[in-house]
Amino acid sequence: MTKLFLVRHGQSKWNLENRFTGWQDVDITALGQLEAERAGQILKEEKIDVAFTSKLIRAQHTLKIILNEMGKINTPIIIDKALNERSYGMLEGLNKVETAEKYGVEQVHTWRRSFDIAPPGGESLKDTYNRVIPYFESHIHPRLKRGQNVLIVAHGNSLRALIMYLEQLSPVEILKREIATGEPVRYIF
Repeated sequence: MTKLFLVRHGQSKWNLENRFTGWQDVDITALGQLEAERAGQILKEEKIDVAFTSKLIRAQHTLKIILNEMGKINTPIIIDKALNERSYGMLEGLNKVETAEKYGVEQVHTWRRSFDIAPPGGESLKDTYNRVIPYFESHIHPRLKRGQNVLIVAHGNSLRALIMYLEQLSPVEILKREIATGEPVRYIF
């Protein structure tokens, strides 16, 4: 029995400020640190052979706190931009409420929650899926097949893309799925 653990990074500074973050390299807040510590406590008794994370500091910082809390600081870590959050393009850094006032609530909702419509200069969830899944298939799934337990600390949309694949969800079903910050999700293979 092999296990895959997914954790969305702890609350970031721009999560707190209600800003589109995307590929901007924003660190976690004090609450985000507490969420990461809690995730580490939840996972403390689990065996982790290797951890994967994105190139973004909020995910890397969360992962380091989790591994420290677990007492597993020597766990190999693989960092790759394929696990980055989806790019929000020209929306990155903008306040979500102000953006809705400027472009309209429906337009912003479409950019955020449709499967295949991207914000200006950014990625759709479909684009993110097409980046994350080939990486999972070539770099992570083979380790699971070899019996290694894997921890992935990444982002709301990169993890939603992976969950869509793992659970064989439709584009409509995945749009309803929310992933809380710092809450481990477990899959058994």
